[in-house]
Amino acid sequence: MKSNVKDDVCYAQPHSLSDRLAIARDFIKRYHYPVPFGVDDMDNSANDAYAAWPERLYILDEQGKIAYRGGNGPFQYDPNEVRNWLAARYGTVKHPGPKPAEAPEEKVPQQNSEKPAANI
Repeated sequence: MKSNVKDDVCYAQPHSLSDRLAIARDFIKRYHYPVPFGVDDMDNSANDAYAAWPERLYILDEQGKIAYRGGNGPFQYDPNEVRNWLAARYGTVKHPGPKPAEAPEEKVPQQNSEKPAANI
């Protein structure tokens, strides 16, 4: 993908768990990612068990059990629902949520004062 090239996040397809872990460690280091996350094994058993494709949000409780399972993306993927669930369980979130995306401005076509060319 062009965005991967632009952001310099291109990796060869991992062929071992060590390859996957190296990519995950690079992500954590580059983006100072503070939240723990899992890396699937080479059989993709977590993906198969949780049906996370194309995207899905899960929250595991302190015992490692699923406490929240979000809807499948992209249409039922709702980070605000997760935020509200976490706030209800653990109290108000201390940092502001993401700003909603702004709608693109509608471009109005400019009228040309010249007469159109005749078809020949």
